[in-house]
Amino acid sequence: MDLADTQKRSLFLFTNDLRVQDNSALLQAAKSAEALHCITVSETTPLAPNRYGFKDIGTHRQRFMDESRLDLQRDLSALSQSLVVLRGDPAIQIQKEIDQYEITQVFRSRNAGWNEQQYWAALQQANPEVAFQEFDTHTLFSLDKLPIDISDLPASFSKFRRIAEQSNIDYQPVTIERLPPPLTTSNIAANDSSIAAPTKENTFKGGATSAWQHIDDYFASEHPSTYKINRNALDGWTNSTKFSPWLANGCLGVRALLNRLKVYERDVVQNESTYWIYFELLWREYFQWYAHKHGTSLFRFSGIGSRSPLTSFYPERFKRWTNGNTPYPLVNACMNELSSTGFLSNRGRQIVASCLVNELAVDWRYGAAYFQEVLLDHDVASNWGNWQYIAGVGADPRGGRHFNLEKQTKQFDFDARYRKRWGGNASSTDLDSVDAADWPIA
Repeated sequence: MDLADTQKRSLFLFTNDLRVQDNSALLQAAKSAEALHCITVSETTPLAPNRYGFKDIGTHRQRFMDESRLDLQRDLSALSQSLVVLRGDPAIQIQKEIDQYEITQVFRSRNAGWNEQQYWAALQQANPEVAFQEFDTHTLFSLDKLPIDISDLPASFSKFRRIAEQSNIDYQPVTIERLPPPLTTSNIAANDSSIAAPTKENTFKGGATSAWQHIDDYFASEHPSTYKINRNALDGWTNSTKFSPWLANGCLGVRALLNRLKVYERDVVQNESTYWIYFELLWREYFQWYAHKHGTSLFRFSGIGSRSPLTSFYPERFKRWTNGNTPYPLVNACMNELSSTGFLSNRGRQIVASCLVNELAVDWRYGAAYFQEVLLDHDVASNWGNWQYIAGVGADPRGGRHFNLEKQTKQFDFDARYRKRWGGNASSTDLDSVDAADWPIA
């Protein structure tokens, strides 16, 4: 008799947690299930552009996700499990699996994405006989251990930080030593041509294996102890932690990362720089719960408030911004690096976002949507929350950020090295080729 005919059927959906170890959601599934069907839904098929004209996932992140799924498949195989990679609409594909395998339990990690929340709710409504369970693997706090009710999340990060720093965080990573047998022996991840092994070396390589190699290298160096001094540099592999791509899709758990930081502070040094790494993990944490609290307001022009910014959509200005062809050489260099690599320093992101909103007067949502497509480390909560912050429609009591581009250039690229490397050449000083009446500007 087939295994699936005799045992309770459980499904585990990998989303923002593409790892086996330090995965509390997978651990709970392993404890509860007698047989387990592990799946993930891939966006490898070309997606229709969203309302802003961009895909929800671009080539850089797609490559990273493919590598991450391959690594996850290897780790699952070591525990006699397999990964089934599906393509298409998540709600439709997951429903097919529930029906085909007569699933009785579905597990996943909690997700801040609005679309992910909607299809999860729709599946629950369509399958009242199935137990749906989700766990917090993408945040430092779990929902039930959050030190404040999510409806009372402060309107500013500073207030949240003070509360969080006075709270106990369980940052001990969980270990999984065994998994229930699979419901199917098919191994789509290994055979599906949509999940291809990388063909060239990349600075960032997807997967938990690469994530932990990077962690080992980083904490074996002195870089954590000098992080605050160097973190605003525009370029250089060692000037920032570079954890974000692996955190974004869950190859790396944030609690395991915090645990490693605490070990470094205990065994090597604890100083202002190591604290600042923790500070920025709390910044990330804040925006995760910010997205949960505000829902669709994360994508609204007026943000979480009621007053819309004094910006609009200027197609020519926006195109010049995305193409690195503005009157501002430093912005152009940053945008060229972003389009070429899928990565940009935190300082660079703030500079180009401020330029789009303030100098170019373009609707901030177009910038956030562009980042969503091109960023290797896109995380919906962090990306859209930080864009709201810059635009002055989010979690900022001072009403947005306007960076002086000349000052930023002198401070962070005084020798023009960064601009030379990434082609930061200025276009003409005119922002538009036509005036308000569509007459060409001489």
